[in-house]
Amino acid sequence: EVQLVESGGGLVQPGGSLRLSCAASGFTFSNYGMNWVRQAPGKGLEWVSTIGSAGTTIYADSVKGRFTISRDNAKNTLYLQMNSLKTEDTAVYYCATRVFGRDSRGQGTQVTVSS
Repeated sequence: EVQLVESGGGLVQPGGSLRLSCAASGFTFSNYGMNWVRQAPGKGLEWVSTIGSAGTTIYADSVKGRFTISRDNAKNTLYLQMNSLKTEDTAVYYCATRVFGRDSRGQGTQVTVSS
Protein backbone atom coordinates (compact mmCIF):
# COMPACT_ATOMS: atom_id res chain seq x y z
CA GLU A 1 0.00 0.00 0.00
CA VAL A 2 1.33 3.42 -0.98
CA GLN A 3 1.74 5.70 2.03
CA LEU A 4 2.77 9.34 1.93
CA VAL A 5 3.23 11.33 5.14
CA GLU A 6 3.94 15.05 4.99
CA SER A 7 5.50 17.12 7.76
CA GLY A 8 7.18 20.46 8.32
CA GLY A 9 4.31 22.88 7.94
CA GLY A 10 3.61 25.72 10.32
CA LEU A 11 3.09 29.44 10.78
CA VAL A 12 5.68 31.73 9.22
CA GLN A 13 5.91 35.44 8.53
CA PRO A 14 5.99 36.79 4.98
CA GLY A 15 9.52 36.49 3.62
CA GLY A 16 10.26 33.51 5.81
CA SER A 17 11.19 29.95 4.94
CA LEU A 18 9.94 26.43 5.61
CA ARG A 19 11.07 22.99 4.55
CA LEU A 20 8.42 20.36 3.96
CA SER A 21 9.14 16.65 3.97
CA CYS A 22 7.19 13.68 2.65
CA ALA A 23 8.06 10.18 3.83
CA ALA A 24 7.08 7.56 1.26
CA SER A 25 6.56 3.83 1.66
CA GLY A 26 4.84 0.91 -0.02
CA PHE A 27 6.50 1.35 -3.42
CA THR A 28 9.95 1.70 -4.98
CA PHE A 29 10.34 5.42 -4.38
CA SER A 30 13.33 5.92 -6.68
CA ASN A 31 11.37 4.68 -9.70
CA TYR A 32 8.63 7.28 -9.60
CA GLY A 33 8.13 10.96 -10.20
CA MET A 34 6.84 12.87 -7.21
CA ASN A 35 4.76 15.99 -6.92
CA TRP A 36 3.83 18.71 -4.50
CA VAL A 37 0.35 20.15 -4.80
CA ARG A 38 -1.49 22.59 -2.54
CA GLN A 39 -4.99 23.69 -1.70
CA ALA A 40 -5.64 27.18 -0.44
CA PRO A 41 -8.76 27.91 1.64
CA GLY A 42 -11.85 27.83 -0.55
CA LYS A 43 -9.91 26.90 -3.70
CA GLY A 44 -9.14 23.78 -5.70
CA LEU A 45 -5.95 21.80 -5.84
CA GLU A 46 -3.01 23.62 -7.43
CA TRP A 47 0.05 21.87 -8.80
CA VAL A 48 3.27 23.29 -7.33
CA SER A 49 6.23 21.21 -8.49
CA THR A 50 7.35 17.86 -9.87
CA ILE A 51 10.59 15.93 -9.65
CA GLY A 52 11.16 13.03 -11.99
CA SER A 53 12.77 9.73 -11.10
CA ALA A 54 16.00 11.00 -12.71
CA GLY A 55 15.85 14.27 -10.78
CA THR A 56 14.44 16.60 -13.42
CA THR A 57 12.42 19.38 -11.81
CA ILE A 58 9.63 21.69 -12.96
CA TYR A 59 7.76 24.41 -11.09
CA ALA A 60 4.58 26.41 -11.31
CA ASP A 61 5.25 30.01 -12.33
CA SER A 62 3.86 31.17 -8.99
CA VAL A 63 6.69 29.50 -7.04
CA LYS A 64 9.55 29.45 -9.55
CA GLY A 65 12.71 30.93 -8.08
CA ARG A 66 11.38 30.66 -4.51
CA PHE A 67 10.70 26.93 -4.00
CA THR A 68 13.05 24.00 -4.54
CA ILE A 69 11.91 20.40 -4.82
CA SER A 70 14.36 17.60 -4.07
CA ARG A 71 14.43 13.94 -3.16
CA ASP A 72 16.59 11.56 -1.15
CA ASN A 73 16.07 8.11 -2.59
CA ALA A 74 18.13 6.48 0.18
CA LYS A 75 15.64 7.84 2.71
CA ASN A 76 12.51 7.50 0.53
CA THR A 77 11.81 11.14 1.25
CA LEU A 78 10.64 14.08 -0.85
CA TYR A 79 11.33 17.68 0.15
CA LEU A 80 10.09 21.15 -0.67
CA GLN A 81 12.26 24.07 0.41
CA MET A 82 10.13 27.20 0.43
CA ASN A 83 11.81 30.59 0.63
CA SER A 84 10.51 34.15 0.37
CA LEU A 85 7.08 32.97 1.39
CA LYS A 86 4.07 35.11 0.57
CA THR A 87 0.62 35.26 2.15
CA GLU A 88 -0.77 33.70 -1.03
CA ASP A 89 1.32 30.58 -0.34
CA THR A 90 -0.99 29.79 2.57
CA ALA A 91 -2.45 26.35 1.87
CA VAL A 92 -2.45 22.71 2.80
CA TYR A 93 0.49 21.12 1.00
CA TYR A 94 0.33 17.54 -0.20
CA CYS A 95 2.85 15.23 -1.78
CA ALA A 96 1.40 13.05 -4.51
CA THR A 97 2.37 10.37 -6.97
CA ARG A 98 0.90 7.88 -9.38
CA VAL A 99 1.90 4.26 -8.81
CA PHE A 100 0.50 1.37 -10.87
CA GLY A 101 -1.87 3.83 -12.53
CA ARG A 102 -3.40 4.94 -9.25
CA ASP A 103 -3.08 8.43 -7.81
CA SER A 104 -2.03 8.69 -4.17
CA ARG A 105 -1.76 11.70 -1.90
CA GLY A 106 -0.81 12.21 1.72
CA GLN A 107 -2.89 13.79 4.46
CA GLY A 108 -1.23 17.15 3.94
CA THR A 109 0.57 19.68 6.10
CA GLN A 110 -0.72 23.19 6.77
CA VAL A 111 1.41 26.17 5.80
CA THR A 112 0.22 29.56 7.00
CA VAL A 113 2.03 32.71 5.96
CA SER A 114 0.91 35.65 8.05
CA SER A 115 2.29 38.57 9.99
